[in-house]
Amino acid sequence: MIPIKTADDLQHMRVACRLSAELLAAMAARVCPGLTTGELDDFARDWLKQRGLVSAFFGYGGFPGQACISLNDEVVHGIPGMKVINEGDLVSLDVGVAAEEFIGDNAVTVRVGTVDAESERLCQVAEASLAAAIDVARAGNRLSDIGHAVQTVAEAAGYTVVRDFCGHGVGRQLHEEPQVPNFGRPGKGPILKAGMTLAIEPMINQGTFQVETMANDWTVRTRDRKRSAHVEHTVLIVDDGPAEVLTCAEVK
Repeated sequence: MIPIKTADDLQHMRVACRLSAELLAAMAARVCPGLTTGELDDFARDWLKQRGLVSAFFGYGGFPGQACISLNDEVVHGIPGMKVINEGDLVSLDVGVAAEEFIGDNAVTVRVGTVDAESERLCQVAEASLAAAIDVARAGNRLSDIGHAVQTVAEAAGYTVVRDFCGHGVGRQLHEEPQVPNFGRPGKGPILKAGMTLAIEPMINQGTFQVETMANDWTVRTRDRKRSAHVEHTVLIVDDGPAEVLTCAEVK
């Protein structure tokens, strides 16, 4: 069953989502050549500690980082560590904050300095696919309309959509019903209803949609080692119009 949030639930969830967006923006602003992913994760840890908050990711299933930090051909679930961020890299940041018994979940792919034209285009298409998905996430539409919108935008630009991982419901738990694939035919699955909160997160690849999980059992990379872009917002289905974005970070 897909949870429907009450007005009281949403009052608290908005706080968690706002804080998650603020942390994501703060981390994105810190990204620069020479910084290690571990140092960036330490920043997230300190940011959370100063505010009396906790990461929704740390310890989840044994995950060792405060945030998922994935570089270039790493799609999702990159473990922070000794990897050095370089000029021209793509750095995908995925952040979840737990506050007031709810969770906000969001992600962005940051361009480090000047990136090549194809990497810039990949990021722009990923962002456009998320915007298209949010636009169709409306009460009365079907769940599969979200994934169809992502797939349509991505494939029209010549890219592929990761199929092994998807978005999800989010609220009191990091992962709630339903799963939100980024592909599929429209008009299928549950009817979207006001009060549903979903983490919509396109993962768009330059090459094959196929991915593989590394020996650390977390980090997912593209099988052909071409680049990937990951973006995500937690959104609220409302009575009328497109979904309301609960996480909103202005990052570049």
